[in-house]
Amino acid sequence: MPTVGIVCEYNPFHMGHFYQLKETRRMLGGDVTTVCVMSGDFVQRGEAAVFNKFVRAEAACRCGADLVVELPLPWCLSSAEGFAFGAVSILAGLGCDALSFGSESADLSSLRALADFALDEGAQARIHALMDADASLSFARARELAAAEALGDTAARLSDPNDILAVEYLKAVKRLGVGMQPLAIRRTGAAHDSAAEGEYPSAMQLRKLLKKGDDLSPYIPEPAMKVFRRELAAGRSRDAKLLEVALLSRLYQLSPVDFDRLPDAGGGVGRRLYRALWQTGSLEQTVTAASGKRCTAARMRRMLLCAALGICAEDTKGMPPYIRILASDERGRAHLSRIRGNTALPIINKTGEIKKLDLQAQKVFKLSAEAHELYRLCCPMPERPVPGEDWRRTQIIV
Repeated sequence: MPTVGIVCEYNPFHMGHFYQLKETRRMLGGDVTTVCVMSGDFVQRGEAAVFNKFVRAEAACRCGADLVVELPLPWCLSSAEGFAFGAVSILAGLGCDALSFGSESADLSSLRALADFALDEGAQARIHALMDADASLSFARARELAAAEALGDTAARLSDPNDILAVEYLKAVKRLGVGMQPLAIRRTGAAHDSAAEGEYPSAMQLRKLLKKGDDLSPYIPEPAMKVFRRELAAGRSRDAKLLEVALLSRLYQLSPVDFDRLPDAGGGVGRRLYRALWQTGSLEQTVTAASGKRCTAARMRRMLLCAALGICAEDTKGMPPYIRILASDERGRAHLSRIRGNTALPIINKTGEIKKLDLQAQKVFKLSAEAHELYRLCCPMPERPVPGEDWRRTQIIV
């Protein structure tokens, strides 16, 4: 029975995601098992998700995903390369035969060529030479120029957000040496992070509509919308203002040395971010003050979250140390039964099992659990929840 992996955030799950699941199943056959590795409570753009990880995993399983597992926190807040490598490592550990991803071009030959280019040491040397020659060049722009020299018009794919991630997924597959067949699903509707509406608005636009209190039901499958309505009624969606106060209270307790230890803090970037924090009055002002051509706003947001949540550079090295199940349906559980005992990474269903793993795995789980606790504190629930939920929860059965 084929098994396909999908890397996702589902922030929130919407019609475009539903289309990808349906199209993937159509292309691979109705008996395919769909495994999703999903960011937890904080996502790669450096923000908190609109709903917590258990809610988003349940919504996905009610809309066609068979198994949803968590990408541990340090990889959620990594660069696109680290995010993709961590996620593909988990999918490989779960025995996925194929990897489905959205793509503006759906041109696998071009995407493969760009992945091979990015892994070439000579290409990396050329990128850094371009940056050394022109201080105004960002890494992304230097990479596109170097790719254009080597591959011509193919390099234009590096300006499309989903194609950039697709290249990172293909790089991860090659680095891991696994035989996952790539499946590029052409993206439909609004572009990634676009403000445009229509049948398939972007997740960013849906988050804006949610913030305004608008009805999202035309853009979200009803099984997922039912889950989201339940959570909104209970006050279990994140409040950005509450979260900002909580994060700033943590950040103000840190030292410049703490910022030096953050992921991507080399070259004085950590100190630059620390200075910006103390010269401004909000997280977004800090991000604006610290950002530049070589320090994107998303990178600054991720670093601030890493600082507040206790993530150091060494926590993001290598691949995730375990696989944590968030939600599954009958087909997903059958797949887990088939592979149990034959996986490269240990599978965590009951959280007590984490105590059997090494200290690094326990540290990673603790980071994710503490982040979940902070997330819950920043939801406008009428009563404060009992702490420690992440240590008590088992997978959601759909």
